[in-house]
Amino acid sequence: MKTSILIPTDFSGNALSALEYAQHLYSDKSCTFYLLHAWTADVASSRTYITSKYISTIQDATRKELNAFKTKIEANNTNPNHTFETIFTTKSLREAIEIVVDKYAINFLFMGTKGVTKSSQIIFGSNTVNVIKRIKSCPVVVIPDAYEYQAPKNIGFATDYNRKNGKELAPLKELAAIHQSEIKIAHIGYEDQLTELQNTNLTRLKDFLNASPISLYWMPDETSKTDLINQFINDEDINFLTLINYEHSFIENLLNEPVIKNVGSNPTIPLLIIPYEG
Repeated sequence: MKTSILIPTDFSGNALSALEYAQHLYSDKSCTFYLLHAWTADVASSRTYITSKYISTIQDATRKELNAFKTKIEANNTNPNHTFETIFTTKSLREAIEIVVDKYAINFLFMGTKGVTKSSQIIFGSNTVNVIKRIKSCPVVVIPDAYEYQAPKNIGFATDYNRKNGKELAPLKELAAIHQSEIKIAHIGYEDQLTELQNTNLTRLKDFLNASPISLYWMPDETSKTDLINQFINDEDINFLTLINYEHSFIENLLNEPVIKNVGSNPTIPLLIIPYEG
């Protein structure tokens, strides 16, 4: 069965980094990569008045740029399992993603962290943040700019065990199986021991992920969640982090963080964000 992967692109190196990571991650799998460019008039020109002819001209030029982007990728691609398709739209990026995810049964959405702004101080660009917050129909993988690929041998997953996790973790289970990864589960909480509910949810979680090696970690909730996650990444050599996007969860703190926290010598790592289905 083919895996369908969506790559929004603004033709920046950041978008290319996301695509290249996805190609490496699924190098042994049959995949179709959908290259999506969402064009709107307000990004094309700052003119007060824009004629329909001018818009048509810019759109044609952008379509050609998208096709040239695909041609370049195909020329550099040596994997016969991978094919590429382009999608040009004049809808907003969020609306376009929702339509494409449904139409093409997209399995994963890969995005870069920043895009064309390239600000070194912003942890996620505005487009990436909006997609993470609003897209609930598809897992999102966020790739740092110019990230040098590493197979995800140590996949981190942060949880408080207060919710029952099941089929929404299928993407995590799949990636761990492909790369024979160890899943390192970090529990962040005030308590010294788990409640009956938390123990039940932990048992279910281990049962669901039983095909992969699992290790458990407990982190006292004594500082910011962002700091704890970064500490977990550093201490356990995590090179791929998974979070579930619960409503009102600490992932909102990560998204709203104005600057990148100090994570020592380790670079920012790829982040898989899974919508909650409960």
